[in-house]
Amino acid sequence: MSPHAHTPQSPWRAACAGPLKGTVRVPGDKSMSHRALILGALAVGRTQVHGLLESDDVLATAGAVNALGARATDCGGGHWTVDGVGIGALAEPTGALDFGNSGTGCRLMMGVVAGHPIAATFIGDASLSRRPMRRITTPLALMGATFAGPAAGTLPLTLTGARPPLPITYTLPVASAQVKSAVLLAGLSAPGQTTVLEPVRTRDHTENMLRAFGCHVSVEEGPHGIHAVHVTGECELTPAAISVPADPSSAAFPLVAALLVEGSDVVATDVMINPLRAGLFTTLQEMGADITFENEREEGGERVADIRARHSALTGIDVPPERAASMIDEYPVLAVAAAFAQGKTTMRGLEELRVKESDRISATVAMLQACGAQVRELEDGMIVTGAGGVIAGGGHVATGMDHRIAMSGLVAGLAAKSAVSIDDATMIATSFPAFRDLMTGLGAQIAPANG
Repeated sequence: MSPHAHTPQSPWRAACAGPLKGTVRVPGDKSMSHRALILGALAVGRTQVHGLLESDDVLATAGAVNALGARATDCGGGHWTVDGVGIGALAEPTGALDFGNSGTGCRLMMGVVAGHPIAATFIGDASLSRRPMRRITTPLALMGATFAGPAAGTLPLTLTGARPPLPITYTLPVASAQVKSAVLLAGLSAPGQTTVLEPVRTRDHTENMLRAFGCHVSVEEGPHGIHAVHVTGECELTPAAISVPADPSSAAFPLVAALLVEGSDVVATDVMINPLRAGLFTTLQEMGADITFENEREEGGERVADIRARHSALTGIDVPPERAASMIDEYPVLAVAAAFAQGKTTMRGLEELRVKESDRISATVAMLQACGAQVRELEDGMIVTGAGGVIAGGGHVATGMDHRIAMSGLVAGLAAKSAVSIDDATMIATSFPAFRDLMTGLGAQIAPANG
């Protein structure tokens, strides 16, 4: 049983307290932080990582790296070193690998272990233990890995790696950067070329970072818009210096809050604006948001910018379903923005949200209803009918152990007529440990609900 399963709840409350103003640097990108630790472990020598997100999710991955025989060391201030042992040289862990609430860390590390002649048991908290793993185990089994665990394809699972893994060509049945990355990471140990076919492009941090570590990765666009991602296995990764930019998924919360709270003007610095991650900002601009990108530049192989958001009157739109992969984690907070907009906002193509930390479609709908917003649930999304600038608030949000539902509910409370409370803020630490301090520093009123 994961030690995360019985954490006491911590209810919080957010209320309108006037304009939000200031410049902030949100935590480092979660996707890149996981991958920097993992690829550092597979390199030969010492990798330097600056700006690592020191959240519960990422620290779980660091713990797994150490359990597998590499060494991830906290040097302070977001600077970490990873002493890697090379592809194929990870050791069999003596205990279970506990990923807490981290689906990304768990699924990516399954790909790593599948490429090694070792066995490891993967466990997590109650939320992660409900999330589907068969989408990962199916392609890894084709590569020669074997699995023992619940028939439902959930954690806990014991994975025995292939000896050696087989190179495969695999078509993603659903758009998932985690599945793509797991196959590519297993393919590092396979002879020849491993290929993943993507009907819809997903975030490409694994490909970008593999190149930074010296691995040959190529991407080809084929017929019908299908992209083929190739990795050449049995390579040697060389240590890299990784600078992790600010996470756009975390920047979404103070920036959306600034759009909704009258008189606000907030700048989030050093935010990654990779086109495969920036769909939220494009969507908000289409809704009429005053969002500008300043000081655009390249850092660590990724495009970054300082993003400024000022209070805006928003108008509902139909969000293109094909944009979902570029903003899949931001739909809960986009739905909050839509509740304050004028008119209907339609969001479709979101089936993947059914299998996140919670059923995020149902959880988002319930959150908005608790805040007094008008919303209709669809099988693959939702339709939010905005109130034209204000919603009632006054409700209590059941977070379902989902950090993004928790933070989205609090953002709603900052702009609603009456305060909004959430049942549990504990899981916010999985991605944004300093959320409350950062938001109150901008002028937000967020406090323990029982304080």
